[in-house]
Amino acid sequence: MPERSTMASALLCLGALVVLGGCGGAAESAQPTPSAAAKDKKHQFEAVKADCMKSKGFKYVAYVPPEKKWSDEARKRASGDYQAMRKYREKFGFGVFAEFVYPKEMGGGGEPDTNPNREIENKLSGAQGASYRKASDACMVMATKQALGKDLKPGHDLYDLMNKAMERAAAAALDTDPALVELATTMAGCLKGKGYTVGKTTPQDMSGRGFSAFYDQSDRLGRKQQGLPEVAPPVKDGQLKMTYQPDLSAVEAKPYLDREIKAALDDLECGKDFYAAYMPKAEAVSSQVFDEFGM
Repeated sequence: MPERSTMASALLCLGALVVLGGCGGAAESAQPTPSAAAKDKKHQFEAVKADCMKSKGFKYVAYVPPEKKWSDEARKRASGDYQAMRKYREKFGFGVFAEFVYPKEMGGGGEPDTNPNREIENKLSGAQGASYRKASDACMVMATKQALGKDLKPGHDLYDLMNKAMERAAAAALDTDPALVELATTMAGCLKGKGYTVGKTTPQDMSGRGFSAFYDQSDRLGRKQQGLPEVAPPVKDGQLKMTYQPDLSAVEAKPYLDREIKAALDDLECGKDFYAAYMPKAEAVSSQVFDEFGM
């Protein structure tokens, strides 16, 4: 029952990204292709960090992972294409419990970690590893400042800094968009009419409500299996929320997935017009922030 780290609400709810999913429905969305400027920032970031680590007596390889390629279907889903989204949701729902029923198709286990620095760190003794992580943290702060022009507090995560930037950008560009607000309100009314509980009705919340509901259910199951409190403790500033994946067989997960599929299809029918308008705008916002952070 592995613990998993979640990039905060901004990345989960823009619907244009895949983190653990994407609120329009996990693999329904695709991370924007990085611009040339973003690639340059990433290479500069890694170069600064490698030099910094070397100056502290540690080996570190400036590593930039290969760019992920997205299928035409994934791109269509990311654009809010109704037929592509429906095809996905008919089988995978929002992309939560499908991980247990269709692990290979959902990329179960994730992609192999090809970062050579993992092996370097794993070979260190306990004391050396602690020193390595302390140096890495300090060098992360330096690289963030020099390559990205941003201030990262020691002990904080770069993704958390990006999450906050994403939240600000999305709130300004999406949640105040009159057309999106109207479409989100209409979608909320439709879902309420079908008997669903709807909380906040901002465009971001409506994009993320379905995925979040089933992801939270999965987390509660995982916490219960681990003997942990059902409700997660508040997340401290600078930390990522930790969630717990339950241990479920395909047979055990199928009833959850069936309910998720029905909810996902109802969500899509009510939000057909909303997603078509929202997801391209959300991807534009995420592209802007990803470029800013060299991702």
